[in-house]
Amino acid sequence: MSAPLQPVSELACLPYAVGHHHEGICLALQLGPPRVLLDCGPGWAAGQASESPPADWVICSHAHPDHGGGLLAFHRMWPQVPILTSAATADLLPLNWPEATAAATDFCQRLPWRQVIPLAADLTLKLWPAGHLPGAACALLTYTHRDRNYTVFYTGDFFLSNARLVEGLPLDELRGLKPDVLIVEGSHGTARHPHRRQQENRLADQINQAIASGHNVLLPVPILGLGQELVMLLRSHHHFTGRDLSVWVDPWVAAGCDAYLDLLPHLPTNVQNFARHQPLFWDERILPRVRRIAPKETLADSETPTIVIGYQEADLSRYGAWGDRPWRILMPEPLAAQVMAAGFDASPDQPPNRTLDWLQALDPYLEAGHAHLETYLLTTHCDGPGTTQLIHNLRPQHVVFVHGSPNYLMDLASLEDLQSRYHLHLPSPGQWVDLPIGDRFLQPAAPDTVFEGEILPAETGVQLTLPDALQRDPRWHRLLDTGVIQVRWQGDDLVLRGLSQQTLLRQSPAAASLEGAGFACCLRCQFWQQQRCSNPKSPLFGFQVAAEGTCPEFRDRSRADASQPESAS
Repeated sequence: MSAPLQPVSELACLPYAVGHHHEGICLALQLGPPRVLLDCGPGWAAGQASESPPADWVICSHAHPDHGGGLLAFHRMWPQVPILTSAATADLLPLNWPEATAAATDFCQRLPWRQVIPLAADLTLKLWPAGHLPGAACALLTYTHRDRNYTVFYTGDFFLSNARLVEGLPLDELRGLKPDVLIVEGSHGTARHPHRRQQENRLADQINQAIASGHNVLLPVPILGLGQELVMLLRSHHHFTGRDLSVWVDPWVAAGCDAYLDLLPHLPTNVQNFARHQPLFWDERILPRVRRIAPKETLADSETPTIVIGYQEADLSRYGAWGDRPWRILMPEPLAAQVMAAGFDASPDQPPNRTLDWLQALDPYLEAGHAHLETYLLTTHCDGPGTTQLIHNLRPQHVVFVHGSPNYLMDLASLEDLQSRYHLHLPSPGQWVDLPIGDRFLQPAAPDTVFEGEILPAETGVQLTLPDALQRDPRWHRLLDTGVIQVRWQGDDLVLRGLSQQTLLRQSPAAASLEGAGFACCLRCQFWQQQRCSNPKSPLFGFQVAAEGTCPEFRDRSRADASQPESAS
């Protein structure tokens, strides 16, 4: 770590890791003399040589490894420093260190929600639920000096909407809080997402369509959060309830499910009511069946398609190679983006990407058509409008953006309605940020993210010319990976959008090759309209259907076209 912070004002922040890459989140906060460490991801210890602890207290927002994965090493180095969390987070954190004993990982002080906790004579802490994950907390720190309160609000990872197993951040309780400093995540930048229930329904449609096509489904997920949400989605969504299906959960994700069972009092009331009538996860009696996969177990052959939920960093290639049915591998979009980035950046200083490793092992099955890749969105982070909604409701003086791609965070900091109201900061690791309160502050100019070009008619179509500066953005290279753009009218404006690899994966194999194919597929069917099946007799009726899908009700579009009489000239 860097040398001790020497702030100019009462409040200052020294980021050890800001979540730009794989190192996670770790922020040292100076509130007068008191020092607080906000989260402790695995990258906090880079260059650590000091024998004295970097903080007087550590606050862990939630149990995901990028926020709490470094806590065990921190505690072993400085066991005298209190580590403060919610009760549920303290119970979930040991999943980050499966090799350690229970006694070795029980080092957190469990704090209640919504109560002012004195840490020192001049410093208090208050926690609220943050959504995102059971036990995830946002924290308000209040430092009192010379009859003046200095306040810092830290969100950790937060989500305003309700998910299946966790309620959203209670925005009504925080409205008008007016902290001096807001430290907020910006994982999704300014992107706009559909409502959470729409995302769930779209994913359920994808899984249902895969099953109707006779495919097995593989869902790679983290140990905590998304895997448990998917089990509940499959158990409670109308597409799957009562269907003769087996949902298999690998040992890693199953350990997270077991930890959730111990958290039942911390889960939403409707989930607790559900658990009173039937098991939350493991159930052989009620369809669909939810079962554990024992280590190194081979799945039993089944007359119906199988759904497997597995840890994304474990070797899942053995499932894609199992059985006679094709596999549909559904990857969450953030994971697909990480895999793509790892494939682009093969530098030796980057850690290995285990998901990319097992996907590469499945290359022969992907090329042979025995496995297919698709992506989906089921987020537990706020999109751009949700992030700005929180900022406008809290009304801070300073906003510090962390946890996200630097380009996404820059997009947020470029929003005019934020630029005109708040002091915005984009911190870099190892460089402290001074946060003067009440002093005159000149907001730096917003980074230029708007480019002007020229569009002209050409003999073969339309020619678009853009400035060279556009190529200096790292996102330009991701766009060039496909070189494919989509253009549509939006009122009188023409909107240009790049198509990423994960978007094109949904359309694989290529439409051109399917058009000329001699076999039946949905792309060549007269009932395939706007990527959905319009044939009431088909089991795929009403669903969004992949171009390569097929069913017994296939009707060749070319024959239907040929049977139409020619129009009179």
